[in-house]
Amino acid sequence: MRLKALLIGLASVALLTLPSPAAFAADVICYNCPPEWADWATMLKSIKTDLNLEVPHDNKNSGQTLSTLIADKANPVADIAYYGVSFGIKAKEAGVVAPYIPAHFNEIPTGLKDPQGYWFTIHYGTIGFFVNVDALRGVPVPTSWKDLLKPQYDGMVGYLDPTSAFVGYASATAANLALGGSFDNLTPGIEFFKALKQNHPIVPKQTSYARVLSGEIPIMFDYDFNTLRGKYKDNCNCVFVIPQEGTIVVPYVMSLVKDGPHPANAKRVLDYLLSDKGQRIWANAFLRPIRPEAMTPEIAAKFPPESEYKRARPVDYADMERAQNVFRDRYLREVR
Repeated sequence: MRLKALLIGLASVALLTLPSPAAFAADVICYNCPPEWADWATMLKSIKTDLNLEVPHDNKNSGQTLSTLIADKANPVADIAYYGVSFGIKAKEAGVVAPYIPAHFNEIPTGLKDPQGYWFTIHYGTIGFFVNVDALRGVPVPTSWKDLLKPQYDGMVGYLDPTSAFVGYASATAANLALGGSFDNLTPGIEFFKALKQNHPIVPKQTSYARVLSGEIPIMFDYDFNTLRGKYKDNCNCVFVIPQEGTIVVPYVMSLVKDGPHPANAKRVLDYLLSDKGQRIWANAFLRPIRPEAMTPEIAAKFPPESEYKRARPVDYADMERAQNVFRDRYLREVR
């Protein structure tokens, strides 16, 4: 009986530690490659078609990706990781990613890549308001950060959790800088979120594209590319608003995971993401490709006018990363 119980126990442990069926089938494991975000669905299908590599989708956000990479450090599961730039910087500091110089690395501007290739930008977006006009039910489309504090937007505003999701922190950074703050002065941003709390915002942890399309969240702090995807591909009566006070542009980056299980395949995928075809896929999904020649005039014409984008600016992303934990702690203490 004791032997039988021991064998049953060992079998149970083995079942618990076996990889998922997706892991068995995968040729490359990517953390944070969700099909509803940045049209990873099309990208992963194209990788399968062109490289014959199976890359399952993954719905982590940037914070969850970094946390899992750190937890897996002794026995890595992932091969590549995708996240907002500040999390790429943190991943290098945590020692969970490896240097890799992909094809076209020299075309990525300085400041948008780690010199040794621990992380590098594949595309970027502009933070603003993803607005489902029909869901406003006659309330005016907001044009500024301060507009959102008006009582008429009660229950209409959403933003991803800035203590976890990168787009949440990027939105908080944009608001803080636009309202007179700096990376050394986070108070304007904290005060904005405290005031916004009076309007009962919706604060999910994960990508909420579908919730905006359905009208459940009429106004979402998000990127231009998600709004344009909703407008041109999902027939949403939606508009992208670049706030009058200003906003920021934000790079999204990739890394090769240190000691990942499929390094050769992983490098092929990273090369593909920066290839002509890979960059065109991002551009067709309304992301600004890091190689600008992939942005065709036809796609560019669907974006807001360049005069609007003059209110969007890059920032020192290393400073942004350094301020992240301070903002997180203040948000948890003073807002949540």
